[in-house]
Amino acid sequence: MNFNFELILTVLFILTALFWIINHCIVKKQDGFVEFIASMAPVLGIVLLLRSFIVEPFQIPSKSMVPNLLVGDFILVNKFAYGLRLPVLRYKFYDFGKPQRGDVMVFFPPHDDRYFIKRLIGLPGDEVRVIEGVVYINGRQISQKVSGDSASTNHIIMNERLSESEHKIQKRLSPTRLSMNHTAIVPDGHFFMLGDNRDNSSDSRVWGPVPEDRLVGKAFARWMFWDKFLSLPSFRRVGWLN
Repeated sequence: MNFNFELILTVLFILTALFWIINHCIVKKQDGFVEFIASMAPVLGIVLLLRSFIVEPFQIPSKSMVPNLLVGDFILVNKFAYGLRLPVLRYKFYDFGKPQRGDVMVFFPPHDDRYFIKRLIGLPGDEVRVIEGVVYINGRQISQKVSGDSASTNHIIMNERLSESEHKIQKRLSPTRLSMNHTAIVPDGHFFMLGDNRDNSSDSRVWGPVPEDRLVGKAFARWMFWDKFLSLPSFRRVGWLN
């Protein structure tokens, strides 16, 4: 079941805020049930403020961003990188900052209300082509060079350069149908996303470019790794994302 934590948190804050108003304007008691519920309003308000407008944690659920993000990684997402939005409604009321090619982004894809995380490849107006695992943007081939990192007999790790940023990607030695031949023109107000695990990612090659109003924020750091419930969290993978 997919819980909308943002909606739950918002509803709880509104309810406790109503209890706070009732307690301070009508009941005016320093103890009791109403005071107890009302006391939660400031805490929930601070949590809602931080998660909605400053930074929000997410856990990586799939292998689509290997080798940079593993299943069990916990990341931090900058919620104001692309403007401020009202929680739940997602209405942008303050616009600043524009998505940059190469950003690792959290968003809702066009077909789903679950969070996805991918890398921004194509900006509005771009022509994006993927041919046998190689990416072309507006006719220019994106540099991909074999990395010195270890690879299995089925995969290879490569360094890919987008504009000024460089990051690692994983590719199969024999590209799958997903990476063989895809062409898209990115519409205005949309963005083309790819997973770093190019042959094992449901991304814009499958469900198309992502509308601007479905962006959530920019992922900027790993802060914890915890892939099994009975295991201990690890902080060995703490670091910035690129």
